[in-house]
Formats: sequence, structure tokens, C-alpha cells
Amino acid sequence: MRVLVVEDEQLLAEAVATGLRREAMAVDVVYDGEAALQRIAVNDYDVVVLDRDLPLVHGDDVCRSVVDQGLATRVIMLTASGDISDRVEGLEIGADDYLPKPFAFSELVARVRALGRRATVPLPPVLERAGISLDPGRREVIRDGRPIQLAPKEFAVLEVLMRAGGAVVSAEQLLEKAWDEHTDPFTNVVRVTVMTLRRKLGDPPVIITVPGSGYRI
Repeated sequence: MRVLVVEDEQLLAEAVATGLRREAMAVDVVYDGEAALQRIAVNDYDVVVLDRDLPLVHGDDVCRSVVDQGLATRVIMLTASGDISDRVEGLEIGADDYLPKPFAFSELVARVRALGRRATVPLPPVLERAGISLDPGRREVIRDGRPIQLAPKEFAVLEVLMRAGGAVVSAEQLLEKAWDEHTDPFTNVVRVTVMTLRRKLGDPPVIITVPGSGYRI
């Protein structure tokens, strides 16, 4: 899942981003509305975690832009105001969810994951394919009854492949969904991660390389 965190309180923004990355999400961070619009224009995000009171471009206008463009991106608004009328206004602008500050991080994660499922073709909460069961909410992977421990990026790559439902996923698509914008596009990190993931999943191999195209399960 690719997430954009837009929050002008830099310490909070980095804390949220760090926590989401630990949940195997690819996260980019910006601190104002203008930068948010620039990122949204060039990257395909599943979810935007959007502070409402932003400098340069207000969060309301960022949300309106996402809606006006007809993007599949889902928006969860954050605000220091707990007033009900404020929440209603945010939802009427086009936000998909609304969370007042301060919030429990576990609740934010659950809401982001729920919105991420709505940003794509609906899938069951637990993904199953080729003897593999992947539970994004619990960060659990089981193959043929055997629990498998994966690093966050390995989990993210496996989740993208599982969500593809047998379709080929290119290395570029994996890089887009499982890593953030600071990753070198010419790196071999995708190949190395897939190789490690294959080893951990064991035999018989389930990740198939399609020469010149990518990978599939």
C-alpha cells in the first residue's frame, strides 16, 4: 500500500510515517498542501492521510482536488478540532474518513487499511493463494499451516503479488507500491527482495518470474 502523509507538524508527520512503514506500507511525507498536490500529480497513492489546517494550500482544497480528478485515492482527514460540524464539513468536501487529534495510532492504521481496500477492487480481509494465507491487519503469513516471518518490505511485496490475483506485476509496479519516493528507480532492491521472499516461503516455489515482464503468484 502506498500512502502520502500530509502534516505540517513535522514531528507528528515523521512519527506517523515511521509507524505506517512498520506496518509494511510505503510512505511519502510532505508538510504543506502545495507539496501534497505535486506528489499526488505524479504518484499513485492508495491513501492520503491529510491534515486539514495546512500552509500554502489548505487541506480542504487538496481533498477537493483529489475528488475533482476522480482518483481512486482515498482521503482520511486529521484535525485538532473535535467539533461534529467540522467533521461533517470535511466529509461533505469529499473526505472518505475523518479522525480528530489526538488519536490512537492503532485506530489510524486500521482506518488506513480499510480505506486502502476501498481504493482497489474489493478483496477479502485475508488473502489466500497457492497455499499462502496473508492477513494484512495482523501482519501474519502462513504457508500450508507454517507461520512465516517476513521483514516489512518482504511482506509488502508479497501483499502486492497476492492482491494481483495471478496477474503479472512488473518490478516498476512493485517499486511504486512497496517503496517510497526516495528509492533509486535503478536499484536492484526489488530483485533482491523477491529472492529473499522466495527463500523464506520455501519449496515448491510460488513466485514465478515472467521474463521481461515481472512476477506473479
